[in-house]
Amino acid sequence: MNRLARLSVLAAATLSVIVPITGCKSLQARDQLNKGVRAYKSQRYEEAIEHFQQAVNLDPSLPMTNTYLATAYAQQVVAGADTPENLRSAELAINGYQKVLTEKPKDINSLKGIAAMYMNTNRYDEAKLWQKKVIDADPTDADAAYTVGVIDWTLARKNAVKDLAAAGLQDMSDGNPKAPKPVCQKIVEDNTPLVDEGLQYLNKAVDIRNNYDAAMAYINLLYRRKADLECGNDPARKSDLAQADSWLAKAMGTRKANDEKKAQTGGIVLDTNGNSQ
Repeated sequence: MNRLARLSVLAAATLSVIVPITGCKSLQARDQLNKGVRAYKSQRYEEAIEHFQQAVNLDPSLPMTNTYLATAYAQQVVAGADTPENLRSAELAINGYQKVLTEKPKDINSLKGIAAMYMNTNRYDEAKLWQKKVIDADPTDADAAYTVGVIDWTLARKNAVKDLAAAGLQDMSDGNPKAPKPVCQKIVEDNTPLVDEGLQYLNKAVDIRNNYDAAMAYINLLYRRKADLECGNDPARKSDLAQADSWLAKAMGTRKANDEKKAQTGGIVLDTNGNSQ
């Protein structure tokens, strides 16, 4: 047998071995994936993680393995906790979602998953960045726009409380007209970009979903933060507070209407685009 013939036979023999092994690993991966799903549905998240990790190890190309693994890690994350264990789970979830995004850069589930992990571990700037990526991928995502607004309000309130405390004052959510001018100017410096951006995104959320009562409630809260920025302009401060009151009333009325519709439709409310909430 000449050298070329020997190589052809060797290649055929190797291929005949590789195919069954690859197929076997794929079947094993699917079995681990199914076991992981069952464990996840039974809220046995550590067990689910073990099965999903084995599925990834056996066949990284198997659809949904990285998504399921990331989701299982995400389920372990406690919102607001900054313990090393919590941060580790969040990072593992983020890594899993990132692997999905290398194949599908606009995968909404992964983009939202990463944003949620940053939000739940109090990394607000990163959370806002990833929510904006969600909006870039889907400009009609009202929830992402809403979350950007919520983050802006959260940061603005923290700034106001800190700046007022430096002068021995508490935040009264009325524009804080008693704040000394230097304190007011510091709040203006810290919060103007946050208030402007927050109102922009919350109004976008309401434009997309005109019965979004939670977004309306946060518009009310951001107008109260806007009142902080008026610095001695009392008519402007009162105008902001009047806007806040108007949005609060609108939020309460819309929430009542939504609750009534839920009662009539068995807990499902459709927005103007026909999407359920």
